[in-house]
Amino acid sequence: KVDYDVCSNYGNWLYSAGIGNDPQDNRKFNMIKQGLDYDGNGDYIWLWVPELRGIKGADIHTPWALSSAALSQAGVTLGETYPWPVVTVPEWSRHIHQRPAGSPHPRGRRGPAQAPVQHKDRGIDFYFSRKKDA
Repeated sequence: KVDYDVCSNYGNWLYSAGIGNDPQDNRKFNMIKQGLDYDGNGDYIWLWVPELRGIKGADIHTPWALSSAALSQAGVTLGETYPWPVVTVPEWSRHIHQRPAGSPHPRGRRGPAQAPVQHKDRGIDFYFSRKKDA
């Protein structure tokens, strides 16, 4: 069963985009903060962005902010194996190199306890098909 409420979903997307009624002026969606809050160890990114699998922990949210040595060790070359960000905004700066509460430093983490399950079909058909293989 898919949990879908058209009005709530559209409202949340518009709110995140900074469109519509909002009591705060100049609100912006901060994807770095949200990533740290809801995916502090980077497991979601680690699953869906294989180019960043060599980066462990919270650093996966801001690979462009890592040292060249850390990127080299992770097998990431900005502009070649992973793109440079199209834009960086000042609001992100206070969250770069920040660790989620209670999270160990990524160099002390070996990654998920088990490798994430990869699906043959990552497209929309996977999410709306009746059969699930994982």
